[in-house]
Amino acid sequence: MLDPRIAAMTQAARAAGAPDLCDLPPAAARGLYRQILAAADRPPCDVGVQDAQAHDDSDAGSARVPLRIYSPGGDGPHALVVYYHGGGYALGDLDGYDAVCRQLCADSGAVVVSVGYRLAPEHPYPAAADDAWTALRWVAAHASDWNADAGRLAVAGDSAGAVLATVVAILARDARGPRIAFQAMLYPPAAGGHDGAYPSRDRHADGPTLTLRTMHYFSRLAFGPEGRARDFRGAPLLADDLSALPAGLVMVAAHDPLRDEAVAYGEALALAGDDVTVVEYLGLPHGFISMAGAVPAARAAQLQLGHALREALAPAPAGESA
Repeated sequence: MLDPRIAAMTQAARAAGAPDLCDLPPAAARGLYRQILAAADRPPCDVGVQDAQAHDDSDAGSARVPLRIYSPGGDGPHALVVYYHGGGYALGDLDGYDAVCRQLCADSGAVVVSVGYRLAPEHPYPAAADDAWTALRWVAAHASDWNADAGRLAVAGDSAGAVLATVVAILARDARGPRIAFQAMLYPPAAGGHDGAYPSRDRHADGPTLTLRTMHYFSRLAFGPEGRARDFRGAPLLADDLSALPAGLVMVAAHDPLRDEAVAYGEALALAGDDVTVVEYLGLPHGFISMAGAVPAARAAQLQLGHALREALAPAPAGESA
């Protein structure tokens, strides 16, 4: 059963004539998405905030990737979490995810770095993955600037950002660094628009939040007219090798057209020998990470995410290596 609070919010939005995101051009959809993110979120936590720009330190002319760094109180060095926002590779930004990342900083006790990667259709695939990788390497190299410990590093993200999180984990494994201790993925579109045995796409085609029409819309904007990612950078289920990846948490929503491919990715990680936990929230839809102000179950999910990161990134006991 869908959480009654979410059902009521959905009914009210539809009664008011709110459009589906796919019925709007990208600029207008981005504005509506910011409103959606803010509508049910918690008030922003009081943590330290500063902006920065990631770039390739070896190339002075490389593109700059906007970052926002959230720092907890207390003595450090703190653990470090690089967070990639959702929005189908076409929506979302640092401002829209400000409250989410502030809360994650408070819940995890880690320095959280939010990444403002380039968006489609202006910057189609693989621009987002390229920016995600640039940001990860730069943040790991500069962790001490924010009293953070790059040896206690995790990646996390929701929806498209969940794919970016696991993609950089694959890239880091193959590049032999930065060393990532944990990956947290919330409802990832892991198939990257490819067909498969994913009945949730039809079962939840009408939402309540993400619709199948909007899924296809985002995939076309990001991947081109066919709406399918060419390789693992947009569809991690296409990866040739998922072994030797960081321990992970996959969080899925029962009322989500992406539910089945997210579960399939968790199963693929487990079959590859990775340490992974898959958790399903039965009453929640896609996008629950920003609903914690109105929905207790969504707040419980936030707390679980924060606890998992705090535990995975805890300092090694004295006398033991990390």
